[in-house]
Amino acid sequence: MLFDLSDLFDPAILLLRIVVAIVFFSSGMGHVQKPKERSESIGLPPSLTSFLGIAEIVGAISIALGIYIQIGAAILICVMLGAIYKKIFEWKTGFYADEVYGWHYDLILLLANLVFLSNPGAYIIFP
Repeated sequence: MLFDLSDLFDPAILLLRIVVAIVFFSSGMGHVQKPKERSESIGLPPSLTSFLGIAEIVGAISIALGIYIQIGAAILICVMLGAIYKKIFEWKTGFYADEVYGWHYDLILLLANLVFLSNPGAYIIFP
């Protein structure tokens, strides 16, 4: 190994958790605040869109604050599996799409949550 940076692992995971939480929290707020508009754009009923938003918010708070990180990550993995399924099989979106977002972004968020599920790190914001 060239450098031993293992001491940076926990702070790096914490920063990754916070950034991923910001993405999901802002998305969830959009679903909860404007369920009718969001439901039209994603092709789900408004009630399911609100539920999806609440799930994103709960998962985001969980991974950001270090409260049951693995449960929050599992919730967000389910959200991302649904998003990837919809993009690939219903919308026929490519990995990189020309006019819309492909599912590469969704895959990165899914894999980040898989990291949190397998090793949430030692740091939590509130002990």
